[in-house]
Amino acid sequence: MRTAVPEFPEARLRELADRYASAVAAKRRRVWLGCALLVVAAIAAGWMGDVNFGSFVENFWRFPAYFVSIAPKFSFSTAWVDLTDWLWGLPRWMRLLGDTLLIAYMGTLTGALCGFALCFLASANLLKSRTTVFVTRRVLEFCRTVPEIVFALIFVLAFGLGPLPGVLAIAIHTAGALGKQFAEVVENIDSKPVEGVAASGGSWLQIVLFGALPQVISNFVSYALLRFEINVRGAAVMGFVGAGGIGQDLIEAVRKFYYTDVSAILLLIVVAVMLIDFVTERVRHRLLGLEVSAR
Repeated sequence: MRTAVPEFPEARLRELADRYASAVAAKRRRVWLGCALLVVAAIAAGWMGDVNFGSFVENFWRFPAYFVSIAPKFSFSTAWVDLTDWLWGLPRWMRLLGDTLLIAYMGTLTGALCGFALCFLASANLLKSRTTVFVTRRVLEFCRTVPEIVFALIFVLAFGLGPLPGVLAIAIHTAGALGKQFAEVVENIDSKPVEGVAASGGSWLQIVLFGALPQVISNFVSYALLRFEINVRGAAVMGFVGAGGIGQDLIEAVRKFYYTDVSAILLLIVVAVMLIDFVTERVRHRLLGLEVSAR
């Protein structure tokens, strides 16, 4: 049995074709306008930032030349001696790298707990008080807007040199970043369990514990692990301002032109970050896989 295909009058077809062409033309104009605004904004930013392409091209060779200069020199006949000379400070650097990892860990743990506590107060679907939601979101914005290095400088002035300023700086920034991410996850949950707990007479805390938390806990852990990866890199930079970790030796080697020390320390940081990325990625994927299978 053949299905009859409706035929439109010629005038109607022309009208639809004209509307389609007009819509396509309008979309193209918006795309070209957006591209033009992007180019103008880039030019304006370059002008305000005194970007000089001539100077950039003229001095670009310095960038790869620096990496060539910090590369260790090895020869086949003295390979072991050269390697020993290159990694002469390995025991001290490994200890400082361990300090960096602990700074990142404590900062991430503290910040994740603070973000966890604040995210439910920033979720409009769980809290009726718009004032509380607004104030909590602004607090989280402040925590994640101020760079970690600025917090570290302030805490170094307050508490002196050492790991404590780095932990506090990372914790505050992590609380702001994870609190925002956690709140967005909470606002996207299924409302039926929440409504069920509320309908049975549950308090707000019970709504959070039994209606919202079971739906988001795996995502919370996944985001926290991802943030730990980021904070390991950030903790390495904290040492630039005296906030502990391997960054202190790295900035000293850079300032004193100890080229081989720079490459050795960078290698340790890169290897540590790669291993952490690999392990946390596997854990995050396993958590997300368990969540999908549970559904």
